Amino acid sequence: MYLSVIDWVIIAGFLLLSLIIGLIYRNRASKDLSSFFLTGRNLPWYIAGISMVATTFAADTPLAVTELVGESGISGNWLWWNMLIGGMLTAFFFARNWRKA
Repeated sequence: MYLSVIDWVIIAGFLLLSLIIGLIYRNRASKDLSSFFLTGRNLPWYIAGISMVATTFAADTPLAVTELVGESGISGNWLWWNMLIGGMLTAFFFARNWRKA
């Protein structure tokens, strides 16, 4: 596979942006274990909700969708789309109350 200059620029830019974000938040996360894993319990509810929805798009998601379409035809996507909508609604309706739970 051949990568052009613009491809390498995009890859380098993404890696540089990830490094900069990590360096900016390094001090906040290095205070104690609570700060590292729970951001000191100061994460806004909408960021926690977006994070929950984003975790559903893992490496196995394309495999699961391919299996659904392979077994049920293109209509198998309806199952995935319904789960996605439900996951987003759940995350955003209940995210405000997660700390209370």
